[in-house]
Amino acid sequence: MGDIAKGVLAGGWAVLVGWILPTALNLAVFAFAVAPSLHRPAVLGRAWPSSGGHTAVGLLVTAVLLGLVLNALQTPLYRFLEGYALWPAPAYERGCRRQRARRRKAADRLADPSFASPIRRALHRERLDRYPVSDGQIAPTRLGNAIRRFEEYGYDRYRLDTQVLWNELTSVVPEPAGKQVVAARTNVDFFVALLYGHTAVALAALVSLGAARADRPVLVLTGACLLALTPVWYHAAVAATDEWAAAVRALVNLGRRPLAEGLGLALPKRLEDERRMWHLVTRMSKRPYAPAADEAFAPYRLAPDRPADHPPPPGS
Repeated sequence: MGDIAKGVLAGGWAVLVGWILPTALNLAVFAFAVAPSLHRPAVLGRAWPSSGGHTAVGLLVTAVLLGLVLNALQTPLYRFLEGYALWPAPAYERGCRRQRARRRKAADRLADPSFASPIRRALHRERLDRYPVSDGQIAPTRLGNAIRRFEEYGYDRYRLDTQVLWNELTSVVPEPAGKQVVAARTNVDFFVALLYGHTAVALAALVSLGAARADRPVLVLTGACLLALTPVWYHAAVAATDEWAAAVRALVNLGRRPLAEGLGLALPKRLEDERRMWHLVTRMSKRPYAPAADEAFAPYRLAPDRPADHPPPPGS
């Protein structure tokens, strides 16, 4: 029973910290700064908590429910901030051009040995490292590029497409590496949830200015402060992707061998042969089966009587 409880708590920690906690913070701001200015219908008034203790319990339950909903919607929430969802084509292209120009500017500055002090050069290197290697992978936002850089890491180095083989990779990777990825992403989730919540509460505060019983100074101050903090949380989310990127890099580097063995393949000694093998695995996962795949995988297939630590060279 203790092991079961530990597993449940470990699995729910990311949701609690990444989505429920920031939702609770945003609900608290809404309840104490915006809700008093709103008109409550008679039906809602009877259901509204009559004491401080009941209010706290109601906020807690609402935070848990909304946090779970946000966790379920995290893919579209991230896609919008990355520049994929709901972006018109002209805005998407304009954002990509701007991000390419920023990356070129940062690279040109670092190429100049007389540019700035070592500390400023390190900061520029950090910003440049938040872009993907391939120019064709540039996204229209900084968060999109910061995430795209580690999404393309496995494919760029080994031709191992982590977007296609993510479930297989996380199933066989050493447990500490998998936990690092979850913990690192939780930090980014926290700031993303805080950002969306601040935006929603700020808009509610501004809309509430037209209410008959509106406390306008409080609403204006609340809306202005939350909108001012929104870009802060966005920058924090971008910076937090550094740890996420390091965790995914470790996941790929340490998980390649167990993944190959789990697929019944022997990891080649030559990097070029390994890249060819992972390209075949990725293509096999994305496309319908073709008879030519049997011959293509033959040099990499692990024989039942041969240990994985002594694979033959491809072509033998």
